[in-house]
Amino acid sequence: MKHRFLILAAFAFAAIISSPALAQSYRILSPDGLTYLDVKLTDGRLSYSAGYRTLVKAKKKGAAPDTIDVPMLLDSPLGVYTNVADFSKDLTILQESQSDEPIRQTYHLRQGKQSEITSENNDFNLLVSTPAARRSGVQMAIHFRIFNNNIAYCYGFIQTGEVGAIVVTGEASGFRLPTDATAFICPQSDPMIGWKRTKPSYEEGYIWDEPITTRSNYGHGWTFPCLFHEGDKGWLLISETGVSSNYCGSHLSDATPDGLFTIAFPMEGENNGFGSTGAQLGLADAKISPHADQTGITPWRTITMGQTLKPIVETTITWDVVEPLYEPSIDYQGSRNTWSWIIWQDASINYEDQVKFIDLAAALGWEGCLIDGGWYEHIGREGMEKLFAYCKQKGVRPWVWYNSNGGWNDAPQCARQCMHNSIVRKQEMKWLQKHGVAGIKVDFFAGDKQETMRVYEGLLSDANDYGIQVICHGCTLPRGWERMYPNYCSSEAVLASENLYFSQGFCDMEARHACLHPFVRNTVASMEYGGTALQKRLHKEPEKGNTRRTSDIFELATAIAFQSSGQNFALTPRNLTEQPQFEIDFMKQVPTTWDETRFIDGYPGKYVVMARRHADRWYLIAMNAEPAAKTLSIDPTVLNGFPVENITLLTDGADGQIPQQSNVKLDKKRRIALTIQPQCAAILF
Repeated sequence: MKHRFLILAAFAFAAIISSPALAQSYRILSPDGLTYLDVKLTDGRLSYSAGYRTLVKAKKKGAAPDTIDVPMLLDSPLGVYTNVADFSKDLTILQESQSDEPIRQTYHLRQGKQSEITSENNDFNLLVSTPAARRSGVQMAIHFRIFNNNIAYCYGFIQTGEVGAIVVTGEASGFRLPTDATAFICPQSDPMIGWKRTKPSYEEGYIWDEPITTRSNYGHGWTFPCLFHEGDKGWLLISETGVSSNYCGSHLSDATPDGLFTIAFPMEGENNGFGSTGAQLGLADAKISPHADQTGITPWRTITMGQTLKPIVETTITWDVVEPLYEPSIDYQGSRNTWSWIIWQDASINYEDQVKFIDLAAALGWEGCLIDGGWYEHIGREGMEKLFAYCKQKGVRPWVWYNSNGGWNDAPQCARQCMHNSIVRKQEMKWLQKHGVAGIKVDFFAGDKQETMRVYEGLLSDANDYGIQVICHGCTLPRGWERMYPNYCSSEAVLASENLYFSQGFCDMEARHACLHPFVRNTVASMEYGGTALQKRLHKEPEKGNTRRTSDIFELATAIAFQSSGQNFALTPRNLTEQPQFEIDFMKQVPTTWDETRFIDGYPGKYVVMARRHADRWYLIAMNAEPAAKTLSIDPTVLNGFPVENITLLTDGADGQIPQQSNVKLDKKRRIALTIQPQCAAILF
């Protein structure tokens, strides 16, 4: 493999600067030649634009097809603001390098939407400087990776003088869309608001197909990921990945009237006002590569585009551009967990009720049981050790809830002050490891500042030392963490299933949300939603609580639609006797880890048809959130290995009221015709 990195030895600078001027505009194509990136330097400012190319019939007979550019991102700024220089203006290109041939990688991802991933990309790198930067001895590299349907870029900072560390105060990085595009995006909330001052926690409501110039609710812009529809041209997904303790998390600003979104850094009030809103970076030495140990490297900005939603749903760009930061200490596995709190709430965190949910996990053949907040006070450590012993007796691995808090909000639940620094974490994790605990669910984080990202990374790294997986709740979006941190499991970072208990309005909208997340939130990262509630009334007592609007089969389908290697399902002991046996049998064998994900059809918030494969078994789901019945003709033969001669179908019946299981065959056109009622679904496997 031939690839030229930027070799920046100090003696080379004079020769580079005095050489004839390099070209000031560049076009780089993806390995298949159908995704393009244009980069240019104009009046000392760098910008880029991007899109895809469609093939058209050649004008001359026998000639190769021509291509037409379809622009998806218009001229958009690049650059970074630091305390030593403004790298958004007065730029001079010192050096360029580009891969001589596509760079190919293959890797395994245990807990993502695809297990064996092979990707190819072309690299393009620029080294730039400014007069102030030269005086300070700091240079900036911009690294672009161009994949089929995906583009990622990041910045790298190199030490060439005495300065060895900088503070990044913001970015000029932007994304300019045509003003007639529409958006499916979630607003960034005010800091330190909401229940016990725990926001922002990525739990606001989305806007649906609204103009991109819509102002966000709080005026702070939009959380990642952000999905945009550009009419007949197609779809665009913008996010970021590779955020570690080396940087802060970011989001998008509100759009300007001409359609420009820019990178926005955390707000001053996050983390109870503690910590910088910028990022502290140590600088790399004279040889820099974004494959290195992250020294001097910013997170990656990711762009996924295509004429259809298929590249959006199936993208792996989040993980393609990051690397594992440490080795797994054990062979971590997926886990299906029972969870009393989601329906039985706080009162269920007692010894007797937890025994019932451990028994439920054993009856279902599931791996785990989550013991939620309040155990510290209402069960105690001695009681927990008895529960741990009971779990071992029943062949169930316990998961335990914790408060992350050290001083960043007012969330009162115990156990707090157990996970906020390395000293107490290691003491706690030693106890958990001793008693066979498989994982922890840690709640109530503090925002997106670098200070908080250090808490996440320390928590994950310490947990790995003790063979413990981690689910995050009340938290930020995970950004490449499935690959970066091998014991990372999942994060909430979405308006999740707990709201079914709290709000009838959320129940009324459940189907619409469920048909949105596979296209936005869940396509870039694992999502700990906590779904599959089979009770019609969402309360411990059968005649109380909010009423679920979705059908049983719809709820079963969410177990496929929502990807997370650790799933805390909302089943309760009543379901074993109240639901048809085939529903329980389905939940007994549904997996939580996936080898392949395929998009088939759908529209965000309206309906989704998709499939996931675990080992040699495919699960194909069709979910309808529209107010009218949806008629679909599905071709399962597009899924290599789908059992077309022995297909099991789960549906809600013609009226959407009676769940049923049957065996079906393909028609003469090798398809299956389905009519799905509102808030209902079908599952084929």
